Amino acid sequence: MKLNGYTLATLKRGQKGVIKSVDTRDPQVQRLMQLGLVEGTEIEHASSAIGGDPIEFRLFGCGISLRQEHARYFQVAPVAAGD
Repeated sequence: MKLNGYTLATLKRGQKGVIKSVDTRDPQVQRLMQLGLVEGTEIEHASSAIGGDPIEFRLFGCGISLRQEHARYFQVAPVAAGD
C-alpha cells in the first residue's frame, strides 16, 4: 500500500507527519489504531534503535515504538517545519 511513497517507516528522525491512511489487514495494526494511530493524527519520529528497528514515535505527548514492518502500514503526509 503506497499512495504517496511516505509511510511512518520513511520518516526521518525529528520529522513530523500526519497519518493519511492505514492498511488494516494486519490484526496487530488494528491494535495500534486503538492506541491512537489513526487517520488525522500528527506523529513525530523521535528516535530509532541501532540498525533502525524499532522506531520510536511521539504522539499525544507519549512515546510508542513500532517495528518497521508495522510502520509501513501507515501512510503519512510529511508536515513542513513550522506547521
